[in-house]
Amino acid sequence: MPSKSPAQALLDKADKKANSSTGWFSSASTKFEEAGDLYQQAANSFKLEKLFKEAGDAFAREAECREKCKEGNEAANAWWNAAKAYKKTHPDLAIQALTQTITHLCQSGRFRQAADREKEIGQIYLQEFHDLGKACDSFVRAGEWYAQEDAAATANACYKDAADLLAELEQYPQAIARYEQVADHSLNSPLTKYSVKEYWLRASLCALALNDVVTAKRSMMRYSNQDTTFSSTREAKFVNALIGAVESGDIDAFTAAVGDFDSVTRLDNWKTAILLKVKKHLEHTGPDGGFGGLV
Repeated sequence: MPSKSPAQALLDKADKKANSSTGWFSSASTKFEEAGDLYQQAANSFKLEKLFKEAGDAFAREAECREKCKEGNEAANAWWNAAKAYKKTHPDLAIQALTQTITHLCQSGRFRQAADREKEIGQIYLQEFHDLGKACDSFVRAGEWYAQEDAAATANACYKDAADLLAELEQYPQAIARYEQVADHSLNSPLTKYSVKEYWLRASLCALALNDVVTAKRSMMRYSNQDTTFSSTREAKFVNALIGAVESGDIDAFTAAVGDFDSVTRLDNWKTAILLKVKKHLEHTGPDGGFGGLV
């Protein structure tokens, strides 16, 4: 019979301790505290053996012991360690462990850390499951927690990520509202004011994807009132050229505007995708034409 690995031996010891009856001189609290320490040692030993699922399970059992001892901070930490181990091979279990972590962090008023963990959940949904809707929900929730902890820049980054996803999901009015929210917050600080033109550009492209030229024009007027330097930016000139092309159903003008902008500022994948959607609307109203580098 093969000998047990050090990690398995520690796990067995932890199980035995957790399931033991308490004697005359020890309390249930002490029993679970000691079992929790053993589970933690077993988990770290499994990590050394690169058995990440087993490590995650052992950290989860440690967390349950900490909960029985009413040690909220230690439980939060153990669940987070479980999530980090699970992330390697079982992203679904990582999300469950992170959710447990967040519960404990919120109970102890540690909303900044809760936001960090919620953002992690959003990234797992996005990268591992390509679930844009759930990722978006997590980024919004994280953003709200960052905002209430006065971490405005981090909150804005989460809201911007959520807005990008909403646009990909073709929920354009919600995306516009998020971009404008981030722009409004960014206008107040000299450090973030430079990025406002990018948010307004994205919001305007969402309006054009809705085939709503009236809203796009009204919004451009409002943006120029909020920041008098905006109308002279390349972004504003680009949007106005697109609006003119869409209004007149002129695909050639649209293509030229896209080509001019792209030659100086490379279009990212998000803008390319949304401009293709605008182009499809245009094809029903104007003559066929190329679309710069976008095919």
